[in-house]
Amino acid sequence: MTTSWGEYALTRFPEHPRDPLRAWDAADEYLLRHLAAPDAPALTGRVAVVGDRWGALVTALAGRPGPDELVQITDSYLGREATRANLARAGHAEGGAVRLLTTRDAPPDRVDVLLVRVPKSLALLEDQLHRLAPALHAGTVVVGTGMVKEIHTSTLRLFEQLVGPTRTSLAVRKARLVHSAPDPDLERPANPWPLRYALPKDAATVAGLTVVNHAGVFCADRLDIGTRLFLRHLPDGLDGRRVLDLGCGNGVVGLAVAVAAPGAEVVLTDESYQAVASAEETFRASAPAGAKARFAVGDATADVPDGSVDVVLNNPPFHSHQAVSDAAARRMFTAARRALRPGGELRVVANRHLGHHLTLRRLFGDCEVVGSDPKFVVLRAVKR
Repeated sequence: MTTSWGEYALTRFPEHPRDPLRAWDAADEYLLRHLAAPDAPALTGRVAVVGDRWGALVTALAGRPGPDELVQITDSYLGREATRANLARAGHAEGGAVRLLTTRDAPPDRVDVLLVRVPKSLALLEDQLHRLAPALHAGTVVVGTGMVKEIHTSTLRLFEQLVGPTRTSLAVRKARLVHSAPDPDLERPANPWPLRYALPKDAATVAGLTVVNHAGVFCADRLDIGTRLFLRHLPDGLDGRRVLDLGCGNGVVGLAVAVAAPGAEVVLTDESYQAVASAEETFRASAPAGAKARFAVGDATADVPDGSVDVVLNNPPFHSHQAVSDAAARRMFTAARRALRPGGELRVVANRHLGHHLTLRRLFGDCEVVGSDPKFVVLRAVKR
């Protein structure tokens, strides 16, 4: 990535030589050009960067003089690890140029410049603006950036409601900037996150139980139809077995295991800090007394020893931010096979058009359909 003050070699995480997706886009470049312009606001005091997807923004800004402190706030473990690698490649030691925070950490108590990479999730933007608003003051510079398709009327309304008067720039290469002026006298509504709801009657063994969703977690206000199907086709006889809910989201699938098989040991993992926080709170609210569960934020099964799991349950994503890709699913399936004991099984729910059965057959030698509806399919693959 080329900026007016230097070039940066950036990668996503995990790094793959054949990855066709860049670690930055036109929205990142637009914001960096704006900050380098002669009439740009000064980058002084504490600069907070929210939603920096792969660390492109903080890596570029770490090389600029001015900020007393540069802080990145992210919900993504993968994004955080990419940031670490990109900073190191640029010659910036960890803990020196940039302080790395997650969305579950306490936000800074004062922010002089707030840069926001608009996320795909409007809910996550809402929650983060609520959490950061008390740190803003009348002199805080607030600039958001995103692709045109990511910035909607509802996006601008959030900046207006939670920061202050807001305007947008002209579009450049399908990217746009959002400029917001903090209003110290603004009366903000209460933060609605986290959201709690009772699972519907068709949610199999967990019907009526409470789910807790922090902002940004998939299907925050309802049970998605793929998971509804999955809950009806979970394995039997899981008491005493070790079960991994891989990409756990709000933890509903792992909760269903604990309810049906209180003697099972459930491990719930996700790369989203918001998701794992949701899963933990869902368990506290609804799991049976004595249910054994462990929660971990990380990359697929990186925190799970090879050959240590009896069953892996997975509802894989098919997007990487705005890009449609099966790369995450393929990595999850490969990691699941490593984590499984011989004879252990991977059970997956996915849109039937994605063709995951072909990938599973290559990895496991075979797979079978154990449930389906017009849109989704539940697949089972066994490690031989």
